Amino acid sequence: MALLDELSGYEFEDLMEDVFRHLGYENVRQSTRAADEGRDILMEEVVDGTRRAVVVECKHTETVSRPVVQKLHSAVATYDYDGPKRGMVVTTGRFTAPAQEYAADLGGTTDGGIELLDGTDLREIGDEIGMDLYNGRIEILCDESLRPTHPTADRNAPVFEAVQPVENLEPATIPTPDTALVLEPTVTVSAETNATFETSVGVIHRVDETDDLVLLADGDSPRVPGATVQSLVTGAGSRNARIALEEHDLETRFDLCERKRFGQTETEYKEWAVDRLRQAHTTTVHYTGGNNVDYEKTCTPKVSDVTVRDIDPVYVPHIRSQLTLGEYDYEFAYYAAGPSRATTANEFHECVHCGTSADQVTYCDNCGSINCDDHIRVERLESEPVCTGCAVTERFALKTKYFYDETNLETFREEYEEMAIHEKAAENVPLAVGTALAVALLALFVVSSVGLL
Repeated sequence: MALLDELSGYEFEDLMEDVFRHLGYENVRQSTRAADEGRDILMEEVVDGTRRAVVVECKHTETVSRPVVQKLHSAVATYDYDGPKRGMVVTTGRFTAPAQEYAADLGGTTDGGIELLDGTDLREIGDEIGMDLYNGRIEILCDESLRPTHPTADRNAPVFEAVQPVENLEPATIPTPDTALVLEPTVTVSAETNATFETSVGVIHRVDETDDLVLLADGDSPRVPGATVQSLVTGAGSRNARIALEEHDLETRFDLCERKRFGQTETEYKEWAVDRLRQAHTTTVHYTGGNNVDYEKTCTPKVSDVTVRDIDPVYVPHIRSQLTLGEYDYEFAYYAAGPSRATTANEFHECVHCGTSADQVTYCDNCGSINCDDHIRVERLESEPVCTGCAVTERFALKTKYFYDETNLETFREEYEEMAIHEKAAENVPLAVGTALAVALLALFVVSSVGLL
């Protein structure tokens, strides 16, 4: 396995930690590297309902001889664990015949036995757990996604729901939107941080936290998404919202379907998460020393204080629907997890003229625009909404009137010419009322001036 041979011994241990975690072993962690006690990785397995410890020695060499197996056998025997235990030697190379015979005599995978995994076994394991090994590291291959649609509704249901609050727009009359699905990769790193900080006066701070850190994983470096996306991925119903991609032909259900690749290796996501958690759990502590002097100490967990328990990749569907109404295109986009959604764009609630987002918007059937109250008027001839952007205007009775087009304007001109004077005045009610009041006040003044009052 030439690619694995390019790794250092420590990198090989990092790799195997990830592999064992994906094989289903529990509490997988590396032992302290400073003291070589014949064990590199410690983990647990459940066999017939009984939990058993597994002590692993990683040998990044061409051959592994019998003394290595004997040393691990002793390390297993002295490992402090309340229950059954066994050992495992993993190598990128091969085992000598005496090493294989010694392990066979011990019983292999039985209690107290030593299991041997060589380079060929590792290649088969990689195929078994669906991982490609490149440059000696694991490239994440994910076959699960959160469900892109509600279990009982079609893909367009969210769009019809989004347009319902728009005044003057009937959802039943809108055309079918073009809808694209992008499967965006995420990684949830589950980790425990346990750290104790002591000075001469004793323990001044402890950290004992369990975190599920969600990372957006499609770029050159991981990013932490917003709270809504994190909730979709790790929420109470997220497990039930998962689907196997091979069982759902998403390409036929959406106009476009794209699956983004994970940008980095599993090891890199783990290292990034560990650094982020160390920063998150860094605390500055104030304490009083034995000499009654106040001190300040910044407590940052070490890398070895953070134990990664699980790395869980899943695609989050990002759906983008585009709807054409008249002269305008509108986008409605959201992350989905079955019935749950996190909206990322909703142009149905934005005025096309000023970009203002408003709860109250009105549709102009004349041009297809969605408008705030400042950019919508009543069409004089039809008594229907028309926006200030497409309307034809003219002043009647000193007031601006709005029309769908020149034809409507000409029709109203003709009607206006036939109106009685009081009907024309009614086209500008404030002006008519003001004029009437002015006339009344003038008459009152005249009457008062001649002494009739």
